[in-house]
Amino acid sequence: MDNRGRILGMIGLAARGRRLVSGEDMCERAIKSKKARLCIVSAEASDNTKKKFRNMCEYRNVKYIFWGEKEELGKYTGKDMRTVIVITEEGFVNKILNLLDISDTEV
Repeated sequence: MDNRGRILGMIGLAARGRRLVSGEDMCERAIKSKKARLCIVSAEASDNTKKKFRNMCEYRNVKYIFWGEKEELGKYTGKDMRTVIVITEEGFVNKILNLLDISDTEV
């Protein structure tokens, strides 16, 4: 299994363990209430959506990445297409960033 599959598997585990929030409104609430540990915005998201979540995350010191397709983020969260998801558990965040070969200082 490649890293992309492993990352999607981790997203699926986080969703089943209720350590994940999906959808723009719910993600925005999680970020603003300081429950978010990592915000994943689909690479297919509009420039406005990317800017909105980048600014929100930078202001609140939340890690964020632009990664994945809307359809696969939705599929692995058990929902329809998702543009934004938030991971609320640090263990899942560390594993995902490790699989992406990204250090904490780069996010």
